[in-house]
Amino acid sequence: MLKVLSQHRNVCSAITRRDLLQVGGLGAIGLSLDSLLSQPAIAEDVDQSTAPGFGQAKNCILLFLYGSPSQLETFDMKPDAPIEIRGPMQPIASSLPGMDVCELLPETAKVMDKTTIIRSMTHPYPIHGVSYATTGVPAIDVAMELAPNDLRHHPYFGSAVEYFDRKKRSVVESFPQNVALPFHMSSERTGEVYRAGPYAAFLGSTYNPIWTEYIGKATRSVEKTLRDEILDCWDPYVACDKESHFQLSAANRPEDITVDRLIRRRSLVEQFDQNRRHLEQSQAGKSLSRMQELAYSLISSDKVGEALDPRHESTTTQDRYGRTLFGQSCLTARRMVESGTRLVSVFWDEYGLAGDAWDTHWNHFPRMNDQLMPGLDKGFAGLIGDLDDRGMLDETLVVCLSEHGRTPKLKTGRGGGRDHWSRAYSVALAGGGIARGKVIGKTDQHAGDVADNPISPKDVLATMYHLLGINPYQTLPDKTGRQMPLLPEETRVIEEALA
Repeated sequence: MLKVLSQHRNVCSAITRRDLLQVGGLGAIGLSLDSLLSQPAIAEDVDQSTAPGFGQAKNCILLFLYGSPSQLETFDMKPDAPIEIRGPMQPIASSLPGMDVCELLPETAKVMDKTTIIRSMTHPYPIHGVSYATTGVPAIDVAMELAPNDLRHHPYFGSAVEYFDRKKRSVVESFPQNVALPFHMSSERTGEVYRAGPYAAFLGSTYNPIWTEYIGKATRSVEKTLRDEILDCWDPYVACDKESHFQLSAANRPEDITVDRLIRRRSLVEQFDQNRRHLEQSQAGKSLSRMQELAYSLISSDKVGEALDPRHESTTTQDRYGRTLFGQSCLTARRMVESGTRLVSVFWDEYGLAGDAWDTHWNHFPRMNDQLMPGLDKGFAGLIGDLDDRGMLDETLVVCLSEHGRTPKLKTGRGGGRDHWSRAYSVALAGGGIARGKVIGKTDQHAGDVADNPISPKDVLATMYHLLGINPYQTLPDKTGRQMPLLPEETRVIEEALA
């Protein structure tokens, strides 16, 4: 069954923050907020960014490593630190002189010269704040982290991009523009621990990412632990079969529902629509019609289904990305942007057990060795190298990030462990206007605190918006029409990361 979910919302003109400061006094002169919002668009008076590269990225692939990898075992190794800080893993040289990476990242080491690494990420919230890392929300707490529908949340980065892109077009694209892989976040874990983050919040559900469903099987079983709980889990993030592919969850339909039948149903709906012309004159009616158009396009499109199927690639290309769920998701993300998708998000989610993925409170080194780093290495390196070989990297922004980093000092026992740490961690960027071969910022001798050039997750988001041709200093309308800042006011574009 296909369900098209829409939500009444006021799509408002581009009113600046300065204008909004004056709204409070409008009632005294008889001009309500509703009447203000129905006026013609007001030109923004916020300064457009003068930084280079505005709009250089035609599309974006966001890689989110849920749970957060350790900076000390990825891009900010400290080989001279005590063993209880650095651990047993050794650095290896990369294609970027002076930028050593972990020995478990041999393929990634080969593409470092195509990336910019930020080593000085920092913020005050050491929790699983996916929404803090990927939205403009100014603060986060545990209650919000576990409540996707909390009214305090702001729209996901991809949702905001789609909102601004739609404002520039008179029709909705017939190809999905905001897609998330491999399956709906939190849907494959046990315990029903739902996480906030990739939702449109006050923009309404029509701006939620379009999620895929993973079709395939794991080919390896691994032991997972959560405190005293032990689970023998077949995990496709560790290894998956050659038949692995994806389909749009919104486009599923029973086998007996053919395209012809869908077209007949559409004709019936259109007959009803002719009797609702007054609704069509409203903004809500227009939004509903556009989403119906997109839904019909998706459900009858062979192009979408083909793009979501990495089995169309050669065995060599599939192997280049790695036979893991993350690797095949990265390959499918490349296929989607190549076919016309503006933004694809790939989530490395918990699987089978909460406290999984990159949340290595225990069994840190066994999991890094066996379950995590090999898949990241081939998936990330495969994506960067393949995009560059195809001439797509300069117009495709790739960002690999997480909620935070991990504690410098190791816990003893149970394979070691690192807890949450948001005072210093790393992010990797490439393509789409990002400089090649740069390292930005630095940390102290233990990778525990930023020693130079502190950068916030909001700065990374501002840079992403900027490169996609979206002014990061504008506003979004909430469900009442009130204009909300896209990002906190103190946010900046990271000019030193730009080409």
